[in-house]
Amino acid sequence: MNMLLKSYITSKCFTIFIILILIISLTISLTFAHGPKSHGGSEFSALQAAKKGITLYDRLVASGKLKGPWETDLTNIEVFSRQKRSQKRELVVKFSRTKGEPQSVYIFFTDKGEYSGSNFTGT
Repeated sequence: MNMLLKSYITSKCFTIFIILILIISLTISLTFAHGPKSHGGSEFSALQAAKKGITLYDRLVASGKLKGPWETDLTNIEVFSRQKRSQKRELVVKFSRTKGEPQSVYIFFTDKGEYSGSNFTGT
């Protein structure tokens, strides 16, 4: 009986030990999964600008503000940064097509990711 009780206690302790190891390893991996960035003031990336720009572009096509070949002849999406002398940096998402005028549409975002305007004239 004594031997059976020791075996039962040992198996329970082993199970608890394994569970603790799993909890600790998950906690550590989740803690470091966030990366080195801080929560405040992170810059708006080109990838984020592309995603936001594509969403806005799709809305413009669906609403009819961008007509005709804009839905089917899109050939290129380009994201670049620009900064005028006295202004802050902004990210520009450029959508280009093969046919029609204008050949390019621009959507602008601030460095914090806020929509700041668009240009349908192609310049």
